[in-house]
Amino acid sequence: MENQKRLSLDGFNYNWDLENGSFSFEDEDAVVFWITKDLSVLLDTIEEISGEGVSELVLQFTGFKQGLQVGDFFKKLNHVSVSEATTYVTKTYASGGWGHVVIEEICKEQKTAVFCIKDSWDYKINKTKGKNESFIPAHFAGVLTGVFGTNIWYEIVHSQSERNSYTKVKYYPSEIPIVEDMYKLTRKNELNRITELEEQMELKSKQLNDIISRISPPIIPVLEGIVVVPLLGKYGEDRSQELFHKMIDQLPDYKADYLILDLTGMKDNLTDSAATLIEKIVSSATLIGVKTILTGISPELSKLIAKLHINLSEFDCYHSLKHGVHYALSQMGRRVLN
Repeated sequence: MENQKRLSLDGFNYNWDLENGSFSFEDEDAVVFWITKDLSVLLDTIEEISGEGVSELVLQFTGFKQGLQVGDFFKKLNHVSVSEATTYVTKTYASGGWGHVVIEEICKEQKTAVFCIKDSWDYKINKTKGKNESFIPAHFAGVLTGVFGTNIWYEIVHSQSERNSYTKVKYYPSEIPIVEDMYKLTRKNELNRITELEEQMELKSKQLNDIISRISPPIIPVLEGIVVVPLLGKYGEDRSQELFHKMIDQLPDYKADYLILDLTGMKDNLTDSAATLIEKIVSSATLIGVKTILTGISPELSKLIAKLHINLSEFDCYHSLKHGVHYALSQMGRRVLN
């Protein structure tokens, strides 16, 4: 099997070296991708990560900057005309599978051009998605920016993706520096996306708070003179305030002697805010003649209470709700008959 192969096609040199796993074009390292498989997956991944709008800007920005390097190279070759440089570039790209490009017109004085691009890899990837090309038109804008020595941007007159035989692109001078403008557009899109996400988060937070408000712990009368309030989940400042006011407003209606706060559902969510809430409930309940018992104090919760230095020594605490109910009954001179 032949390990090395050199091929010349229309003046362009290709070299394969299987032993070293390398491929070169015009004596520069190159790489080959399948367009509708590998390259398409790469671009789709960029879009998935950054979003459709930003990914298009990224492709335009990348294409333009790459083209700018090519254009700057030819700009330094004083003996090469604008027409010769652009013709050489399009022929080079055709040999690399970029598609067939015809320069319909180019004007050095007005710094304008019209390119007709057919069957580019950009088109082949985007045709099934119903999108126009973005990388290659922006790339040639970069080439022309370098060659003309002024900022050039483009407008797609019609696209091959829209069932035309080719994509026609008009290039013209731009008053705004393209790289700077693209950077601003990218940042603007990012800021818009961040703002959109913040608004979504705010809406979701409001919806969640509404749900939490609707399912706030109810006051459950279990026996005459005894009510239970199960505390569930985390209690931040807003949720604590809402629960506190709701309980203090409703508690007198039950004419209870004992209020049992069941902490079973709090598990590892007992925080300083929750401890403050409990203290406020107990103090307010005491003022209206209701005694408070804490239940659901598991060994794990006890360790957390000690770790957070929360002082519950003033409260009657029990392991289970059942024990708390029995204690309340005994204090009222009653008991449960089996």
